[in-house]
Amino acid sequence: MAGLNVSLSFFFATFALCQVARRASKALLPAGAYASFAREALRMLAELGPWAGGFGRDVLLTLVFLLFLAHGATCDGAWANPTVSLQELLLAEASLPGALLQLAAQGLGVQAACALTRLCWAWELSDLHLLQSLMDAHCSSALRTSVPHGALVEAACAFAFHLTLLRFRNSLPVYRVPAVALLVTVMAYAAGPLTSAFFNPTLATWVTFRCSGHTVLEYAQVYWLGPLAGMVLAVLLYHGRLPRLFRRNLLYSQRSKYRTPRRKPAPGPGATQTPAEGRSSREPGAEGAQTRTPLSPKTSCQ
Repeated sequence: MAGLNVSLSFFFATFALCQVARRASKALLPAGAYASFAREALRMLAELGPWAGGFGRDVLLTLVFLLFLAHGATCDGAWANPTVSLQELLLAEASLPGALLQLAAQGLGVQAACALTRLCWAWELSDLHLLQSLMDAHCSSALRTSVPHGALVEAACAFAFHLTLLRFRNSLPVYRVPAVALLVTVMAYAAGPLTSAFFNPTLATWVTFRCSGHTVLEYAQVYWLGPLAGMVLAVLLYHGRLPRLFRRNLLYSQRSKYRTPRRKPAPGPGATQTPAEGRSSREPGAEGAQTRTPLSPKTSCQ
């Protein structure tokens, strides 16, 4: 119980530190630097809390749900996920320099989180942290299935995650934040025993790429190509195209809801009007006025 309290204290202290640094960065840095760099780095720093704390499965799932609730409410739209940055690039919502700056911030954030976690383990505040410090160099792989199956699982998780982001992107935070948090928790529960359900290349790189059991190329196929393929498929299915690359809709045909009435072509300047057309074009009142009443027989005889 003491080890759990220490780990929880580490998690909440890290989150509080990130919030203080986020507010200071927002006040001191230019808006562009904060939006593209600082918030992504700080969220990545807090993102590693549950995985670095060495929690049990039930506590980990609870913290993941609370983490996404807190991040969705406080992190100003930062996701600390390279696939989300690339999604914004494909949707033409972010420029290439801005996306590269976000990726650099996420890399810097994961390095800072790595250093902070190892520092906490070195303090040996609990037996669990002492054990993790000793096993740091000999960690076990988070990939506990075959490489093709793992890539398919990560792609499916990323597909569901990005499709939910696209569906709720214009919704109120009171609906969007719990929906995303619940989805991530369910996927962590279902796919956790197979791949740990990262669907985040930066997070997976720090947690499992250095562990034995698979090569770097196999890890890249599962934790990089899998989430990237899932994200591209979600954008293509939702929009029917990749806005950055294609203007034409590739999947869905766009038809107008309203029919345009057909109009007869106007006669040219040299067109002549037939007598029948002339009679039909007369007004009823004028035609009645021009008709003569026939004479009665009595009148004709006189």
